[in-house]
Amino acid sequence: MTVRITPHLAFNGTCRDAFAFYAEVLGGEITLMMTYGESPMKDQFPPEWADAVMHATLTLDRGEISGADAPPEIYAKPAGTTVTLTFESRDEAERVFTALAKGGSIYLDFAETFWSKSFGICTDRYDQHWMINTAGEMR
Repeated sequence: MTVRITPHLAFNGTCRDAFAFYAEVLGGEITLMMTYGESPMKDQFPPEWADAVMHATLTLDRGEISGADAPPEIYAKPAGTTVTLTFESRDEAERVFTALAKGGSIYLDFAETFWSKSFGICTDRYDQHWMINTAGEMR
């Protein structure tokens, strides 16, 4: 069986800004950004939702992340799920961790652990949770 896992992030009206930020920080490309107003289902949503993001895809070198603005009646602040990104370079991992944590909060400082040269956990300014890890053996 072949399976591809794509994390899908829910936002409270900030998906467009978040994906632009993630594309900049992660070096990816936004390959899809559809609003509710562009959707074939546009008549099923209130006019004020026309510019909200119904589906976005950020394509990275080894995967992708999708997301959308969730309607207020079903949006819940993210809890219980964390996106893990693993980098070959400690410097690159630290750069991404620092960028994601700016304006958010740090749960676990970026530092060496028993399994990694560097690891940290943060929540970004869009309320999304991240674990940033460095691959490879300990020094």
